[in-house]
Amino acid sequence: MTILITGANRGIGKAIFDGYAAKGNIVMGTHRKPSDGAMCELDVTSPASQAALATKLGDATINLLVCNAGIYPDKGQQLDNGYPANMWADGFATNVTGVFLTIQNLLPHLRRAPNGKIAIISSQMASSTHAPGGSYIYRASKAAVLNLGRNLATDLKSEGIAVGVYHPGWVQTDMGGDAAAIDTTTSAAGLIDRFTALSLATTGCFETWDGKPHAY
Repeated sequence: MTILITGANRGIGKAIFDGYAAKGNIVMGTHRKPSDGAMCELDVTSPASQAALATKLGDATINLLVCNAGIYPDKGQQLDNGYPANMWADGFATNVTGVFLTIQNLLPHLRRAPNGKIAIISSQMASSTHAPGGSYIYRASKAAVLNLGRNLATDLKSEGIAVGVYHPGWVQTDMGGDAAAIDTTTSAAGLIDRFTALSLATTGCFETWDGKPHAY
């Protein structure tokens, strides 16, 4: 099986990369500025970079695309004077448009697989039932990509491509912080199990890393 993971240079993305590699799969990761041959260059916000990666992959088949690259630009912003417009633009360019462009450009490679799969890493912060306030840009962008994933699931089902959206847990990363509940290895192991279980019967799902359905 061939897997491509965006934002695989650190955190959850790297743990997923390492988990699949340990199982003997062909794994490709992306990073905006790769420093070694294990990573392909991809700036998810750049149409030219997206097209260049698709061209580089040639006629390769991708069985699973994991859209993991994302940013949390507004941590600690204040409602009265924070959340500048350029921060909104950057957040959505990476967390929403970047996911769409990645899927759009790599669809030919997914279509070559007998049962292609797309996994989108969102967050519990996408849920309208989880609304403690703050982090407006991150929450809104993750809600948008959840909606994107569910609609893609509808459109791609007839082509045999399943789409799942996942909350990776509160994870000990630069984004999650040291006080988070689980480490990256635990999150990745659970997510890999979720990706394995993803099928046309469950396409459009929004699930936690440990297999629980998440409220929208």
